[in-house]
Amino acid sequence: MSLIRPFAALRPAPGRAQEVIAPPYDVLNTAEARVLAEGRPWSFLHISKPEIDLPADTDPYAPEVYRKAADNLRHMLAEGVLKQDDRPCYYAYRLIMGEHTQTGLVAAASVADYDTNRIRKHEFTRPDKEDDRVRQIEALNAQTGPVLLAYPAQAEVDAILAAATQHAPDQDGVGESGVRHTLWVIHDAATVARLTELFDNLPALYIADGHHRSAAASRVCAARKVASLAAGAGHTGEESYNYFLTVIFPHDQMRILDYNRVVKDLSGLSEAAFLDKLAGAFAVEDAPGPVSPARPGEFGLYLSGRWRKLTIKPALIPADPVGRLDVSLLQDNLIAPILGIADPRRDKRIDFVGGIRGLAELEKRVNSGEMALALSLHPTRMEDLMAVADANEVMPPKSTWFEPKLADGMASHMLD
Repeated sequence: MSLIRPFAALRPAPGRAQEVIAPPYDVLNTAEARVLAEGRPWSFLHISKPEIDLPADTDPYAPEVYRKAADNLRHMLAEGVLKQDDRPCYYAYRLIMGEHTQTGLVAAASVADYDTNRIRKHEFTRPDKEDDRVRQIEALNAQTGPVLLAYPAQAEVDAILAAATQHAPDQDGVGESGVRHTLWVIHDAATVARLTELFDNLPALYIADGHHRSAAASRVCAARKVASLAAGAGHTGEESYNYFLTVIFPHDQMRILDYNRVVKDLSGLSEAAFLDKLAGAFAVEDAPGPVSPARPGEFGLYLSGRWRKLTIKPALIPADPVGRLDVSLLQDNLIAPILGIADPRRDKRIDFVGGIRGLAELEKRVNSGEMALALSLHPTRMEDLMAVADANEVMPPKSTWFEPKLADGMASHMLD
């Protein structure tokens, strides 16, 4: 089995991408999806968030929700809004957000390589979220939410993708956030074979976003293999369920934004006592304005209308790939020992603000009185994420915020 292989994508018919593409299913709640899909009958949200077409009190995990997704998919196929390619292809996918551009490959990736950790993970998954994606895949007989992967940048792969994007795209649309999504079909047999070979030569791929979708694909594969063998149909490893939908970007083009923290109180400390405790682990400097940390080990602190720059003392930076992450340094030297928040996953005193919202959002949350302080971080680097995955470790919660995000509906992977 190859690490990746081409597939016949289900995608918008020519000229229909703008009507179809939608934000990833997991970045919107049901109410937001209803608003976004209003007046847009062909939005992919009708497939990825099908509860929007059912009564408002419908449980989004109820069986009728998954049936509605399948009904909506059949309707979009019958109306010619979505069409499946007639042969396996690869696809170049470009995201443009402001001045940032990244170009990757849409491919079906091997579940077996996911299972053996050649496609590497860095997060735990929740069974309930896995269950949801399993039900969605089974109801549609398709994988519609692409997993965002990274490959260690490889010059020849990058050059092939650049060459593939020299003509007008086969699909082109702009999402609600202003991100432009473009896709080119790669069907030349020699190019397809060379891309497969180049990826087979890579040591690993890395999940950036989509751990639950990956885990669900693995579960569906295992179940279908057992069912096929039980039915006497055999199992070759080449069945479509042995692969899952991915978009793979070179690691040096991917952009991770800061993932900042806001905290409700000083855990009973006075401001002076809190600042005094900080001095044990950090160099503390007054700052003239908002602090966007320029390098790892630097942090911004917004407290009582003032910004300060914090710099971790070098002796406190451990060698291990998880402990040296900025999110770990902040947690282990400030949030847990000083503010008393030992479990940021569950403690209601802490919240997380994606860098896409800017530092002004941190000031707003504190100035309103909702929060007592805000902490800005330097973005996690892709190299650090890859080091954690290579060590078979897990990133702390809320370590990465990837932008721009993929669109649902650009390409789906139909199962046999």
